[in-house]
Amino acid sequence: MKAIVATGAGGPEVLSLTEVPAPVPGPGEVLIDVVAAGINRADVQQRRGFYPPPPGASQILGLEVSGRIAGFGPNVTRPFSVGDKVVALLTGGGYASQVAVPAGQVLQLPEGIDVISAAALPEVAATVHSNLFMTAQLQPGETVLIHGGAGGIGAMAIQLAKAAGARVVATAGSDEKVAMLTGYLGADLAINYRTEDFVELTKDFTGGLGANVILDVVGAKYLARNVETLATYGRMVVIGLQGGATAELNLGALLTKRAAIIGTTLRARSVEEKSTIMDGVREHVWPLVSNGAVKPMVDKTFPLTQVAAAHEYFDSGEHVGKVLLTL
Repeated sequence: MKAIVATGAGGPEVLSLTEVPAPVPGPGEVLIDVVAAGINRADVQQRRGFYPPPPGASQILGLEVSGRIAGFGPNVTRPFSVGDKVVALLTGGGYASQVAVPAGQVLQLPEGIDVISAAALPEVAATVHSNLFMTAQLQPGETVLIHGGAGGIGAMAIQLAKAAGARVVATAGSDEKVAMLTGYLGADLAINYRTEDFVELTKDFTGGLGANVILDVVGAKYLARNVETLATYGRMVVIGLQGGATAELNLGALLTKRAAIIGTTLRARSVEEKSTIMDGVREHVWPLVSNGAVKPMVDKTFPLTQVAAAHEYFDSGEHVGKVLLTL
């Protein structure tokens, strides 16, 4: 089958299309003919040599796909049929013609979504649902601060938080993106982090109380300011380290607020955990997608043969929402 392999660690130029052996589905796995694959920050970090796949996982990039079921390994108990249109959450292997994946990480498409756009959903829906609701327990009426609001995760987080009845503050890096966060995605307040102070503006928005929940993709660079922004009994979930991994923490500030900082990743979780998360996505997110309350945000698509150009565009930071590869 056709797949994208990295010839080494580096920029987009290390990615090339080649022929590799097709996967064979093992026990409990389904085989999917891939139609589209989402590009994620983890793919970029793996390409650069900073984020190797977990032991036993495919070395091929790609953590989410959409496509059609092509076959089954033994002992698949979930009610799928050959030809079903599905999305899948992967540990790797998505930049390829086919992928084998545990059946619990596969969902049939939500109603009304085409099979290409659907590739924008599984990774961000699983990440946001598991972190905002399963981990941080975001409640109606609470205020959530979402960093990176214009990215795939941020766009999904804004929509799901609003649908849950929360008040949403989000950050982005340009006035154009800020306008999109409020005008299209429905954020209550959007902040240009390059020219405005998100701590001050979030506190003003909440009458000095701060954010009950913070979803952070930045890490070390924002640690102290995020803690300052947290409300009493606030919960901060760190899901990315774009601003570094090491920083000093004033534990006194955290103790005074009785607040919590939680770090999570999705990729290395067990099949059982991922299956539970995807069951939650099907129950809580898919109905919102089907009724139009939550929309897949697709910025641009590239054919698989143009994977280097797709990564170059993703690296530029110009995208709003997801960048997809199509087969």
